[in-house]
Amino acid sequence: MDKLTSQECLVLADVLGDTPTTVISAGRLKQGMCRAYVAGTLPNITAALVFDAYCPDEPCGFGTEPDALWHLLKCHQGWGCINVNSACAEPLGKLIKAETGSTIRNYGDVYHALLKPVHRLPNTVVRLLTLADAERLAKAPAEVQGSGYKTHQTMLSEGIVAAAVVEGDIVSIAHTYSQTHLHTDIGVSTLEEWRAKGFATAAASLVAQHIQASGKVPVWSCGEDNTASLRVAQKLGFTEVARRTYVIPVA
Repeated sequence: MDKLTSQECLVLADVLGDTPTTVISAGRLKQGMCRAYVAGTLPNITAALVFDAYCPDEPCGFGTEPDALWHLLKCHQGWGCINVNSACAEPLGKLIKAETGSTIRNYGDVYHALLKPVHRLPNTVVRLLTLADAERLAKAPAEVQGSGYKTHQTMLSEGIVAAAVVEGDIVSIAHTYSQTHLHTDIGVSTLEEWRAKGFATAAASLVAQHIQASGKVPVWSCGEDNTASLRVAQKLGFTEVARRTYVIPVA
């Protein structure tokens, strides 16, 4: 099974479409920042598997034929779960269990879109970062450096980044994680000791404002029991638009 070429990845991105549930994988395919495999011949495929360079152990599967997805998945090592169309989760889990003996756990992945102007929630320590902050970002704890770009400079020049800066140090960040023509996914993170202060909400609000100003729709995704993230999405005005499911083999 051959990995798709860069040109084939662009074709697959078009096949997946431009939606809140495909923005991360389609963005990575267009960036060339993933490994991708298909069952069938492009553009007429029965399944696709996309390994994001920034979380390669959690591939996204596309298509509704569990046999085709499992055929792709079992050819690869190092994955811990797969994110799929929810209708495909149960039959795929049964196939994995039958061949590996693993117990299967399903976990919901909730997708939101900002379909109205974002709620503006400013904070005195939260601001947009610029290229002048590249060194500051590089020196920050890994948890609040953001990801999705090859370098910090690229993130700051091609993406949108906002952060809470306290005494010169970044303690919370929101940033564009992946972008397509119509949608932009937002990633957020806050150091544990600085949580519950509204920093992530304010930073995400600022990033969402600039995404909307560019004519794109902000997207927010998180696990179904991530109450903190769900609460932030609600405060900002996001609306749930779709769900997918993680199929997780448990040894």
